Amino acid sequence: MDDDPRHVVTLGKGLFEKGLYADAEKALSKLGEAAKNFADVQNMLGVIFHDRGQFARAQRCFEQALALNPGYTEAALNLSVIYNDAGRYEDGRRIYEEARARQQANPSALDPFLQGKIANLYAEIGDVFAQSGQLPRAIDEYRRALELGPKFHDIRLKLAAALRDSGQRDTALKELEVMVREAPGFTPARVALGVTYYTAGQMADAERAWDEVIKQRPGDRVAEMYLSLLRPAPKGSI
Repeated sequence: MDDDPRHVVTLGKGLFEKGLYADAEKALSKLGEAAKNFADVQNMLGVIFHDRGQFARAQRCFEQALALNPGYTEAALNLSVIYNDAGRYEDGRRIYEEARARQQANPSALDPFLQGKIANLYAEIGDVFAQSGQLPRAIDEYRRALELGPKFHDIRLKLAAALRDSGQRDTALKELEVMVREAPGFTPARVALGVTYYTAGQMADAERAWDEVIKQRPGDRVAEMYLSLLRPAPKGSI
């Protein structure tokens, strides 16, 4: 299963736009708690719940979308509909007017989904540079991507790898440690953290990072493989 958040969001949005709401919700559910970090995902889920008549859940989703992006006009309109249906006419008018005022104050602001697409394009350019060994340029592109998508943990993971492989281990560790704090369930960050500790000679820290991966995902093959570097098999074992 592809757990890349970007791919999950793209798949979910495609299904949503086709009106396949049940399939869209199933796809977006793969994000787990991380779904709360995507304004467009919250807006889509709100529409899906509203369509089912689950108005309280829809309201929470629209409110979360606006908490993430106060200028998200579509989410503001959707929340206004919820408030109006509940007889909260003043709240409905206020929510929309506040979002419109923010949008007018910053007319150059990008649509959240478009902003994410541009971030992904920068990341793809970074991938090309990284694959060709031009790590400083890859790092620049990944940083540009993260300016637009600071919650795109997969891109931050690539940035950390490029930093580590270019010899900037301390900076890479800082990036990974931030990821582990912000997304404790994103095990690829913990795997990469262990690798970075290992390359820095911090074996005990590396072991702790990989052990935590096994704790969260028992049987994780990558973490088990790396742990075997620190825990050689007994002589005579196969």
